[in-house]
Amino acid sequence: MSGLTTGLLVAALASGMAQANSAAEDEATIDLAWDSGCFNCHDLDATLRGPAWRDVAERYRDDDTALKRLVITVRDGGSGNWGDERMTPNRRVAEEDIERLVSWLLSLSPAND
Repeated sequence: MSGLTTGLLVAALASGMAQANSAAEDEATIDLAWDSGCFNCHDLDATLRGPAWRDVAERYRDDDTALKRLVITVRDGGSGNWGDERMTPNRRVAEEDIERLVSWLLSLSPAND
């Protein structure tokens, strides 16, 4: 095999492994969201009591301060950003888990991608 062919093969394998890791990370994060009670009020694509996560990702996509602010909102609760419904505090969820969940949902692509 030429160096170029070997390099392309290694890149393709690495890309496939990254996608597999991403899928595993997505599944673990979704499990964490279920365990944390997030799906009681939220859904990936549909508005329930709270906004769909893809809508949140879209709204805050270019906001560099969103992660920090949303972690605080998830932890302490809040209202007024998505209508009249109040988000209840989630103080029983570990701060690092909240940050992981918010980071993940902010990385979501729009529904039509």
